[in-house]
Amino acid sequence: MPKFLSTSDSDFETRFTALLGAKREDSPDVDHIVAEIIADVRARGDAAVLELTAKFDRLELTAETMRFSPDEIAAQCAKVSDADTAALQMAADRIRAYHARQMPDDAMWTDDVGAQLGWRWTPVSAAGLYVPGGIATYPSSVLMNAIPAKVAGVGRLAITVPTPDGAINPLVLMAAKIAGVDEIYRIGGAQAVAALAYGTQTIAPVDKITGPGNAFVAAAKRRVFGKVGIDMIAGPSEILVIADKDNDPDWIALDLLSQAEHDESAQSFLITDDASFGQAVAAAVEKRLETLERRAIAGASWRDFGAIVTVRDMDEAVALSDRIAPEHLELCTADADALATKVTHAGAIFIGGWTPEAIGDYIGGPNHVLPTARSARFSSGLSVMDFVKRTTLSRMTPEALAAIGPAAERLAQSESLEAHGLSVRARLDRINNLGA
Repeated sequence: MPKFLSTSDSDFETRFTALLGAKREDSPDVDHIVAEIIADVRARGDAAVLELTAKFDRLELTAETMRFSPDEIAAQCAKVSDADTAALQMAADRIRAYHARQMPDDAMWTDDVGAQLGWRWTPVSAAGLYVPGGIATYPSSVLMNAIPAKVAGVGRLAITVPTPDGAINPLVLMAAKIAGVDEIYRIGGAQAVAALAYGTQTIAPVDKITGPGNAFVAAAKRRVFGKVGIDMIAGPSEILVIADKDNDPDWIALDLLSQAEHDESAQSFLITDDASFGQAVAAAVEKRLETLERRAIAGASWRDFGAIVTVRDMDEAVALSDRIAPEHLELCTADADALATKVTHAGAIFIGGWTPEAIGDYIGGPNHVLPTARSARFSSGLSVMDFVKRTTLSRMTPEALAAIGPAAERLAQSESLEAHGLSVRARLDRINNLGA
């Protein structure tokens, strides 16, 4: 059973704070191992990647077979049914259309002293996408990571997808094809992240790495950050549903389980203003757990980290939601639109009872790569903005420099940076001489 809390209880704050601070993931200290792997890949390139792939994925490769060939991709894609292809294509079209609207505009203007100022946006030249393999592979994540990169104008997009024992998911390759991925490598783990960051004899380095992975992948992304950009360090999945009594308890139960089934460390919250409804949802969850295919995983998540919180009113619900800063937030209330405007911290908001979070995972359009572990307080989900960077533009005229240059010179002097000030003064003197 989940934890039941009520804001009316005298110990609520203590219990709620403990819930927020609960350690939800098994994060072994793998940093020293990852450091050695990265150093090895940097030193030996392909040879290190091939040895580590044989060790961890039980797959013997050569430099020539690390990358999927066009014929191999075509053969795997041919195994995908027409119905699955159509579903992936619909998802891709919707994701592409949504992210196209995120593209920022360049700007240039002349200010009141005659200086021209502005900015322009340009894409990173190359990006690498890490795709988890093994127990679970997610073609939807290929679309969510690759399409924003391509919309941004990234010239080269490479993905790494481990294939333990040679097992390949054709849907992943089909998603990569639909998304316009340029290169696909059958490698994974920290060695794949290192190869993308530093390059090998076969794999050219990239400028940014995105995509989820296990503890080794997360540690590797932390270590290569600075050499390359990364999207985020994602933790276990989470969902918060705010619901009133005018909902089907079974629908809400399924929404909670949709994240619980991801991982035993996932977390599902329900906040409601009706305690009886909360009990009904809990009962519905237990009933669904009797038959759910991934009931062992979902059951452990619900038992260890699930929570149902009863509040006095929906304003109190929003206040708690902002403290949780959930990855996914469903608003299943009569005034869901109004409630959504009050929310400050959430990775993604799903408004109304007809908008299950699972729609966002696959087909809605917005990205499903979202901040976890309360990081929605200060970060956003993956977007086109992750694959572009802003360059500022400035152009002074003699008149503009005459107007603002003296202040720049004085500030440089105040910081004891003589050459800074002299570089301005030399031009001001020329202006003064020309005017004499």
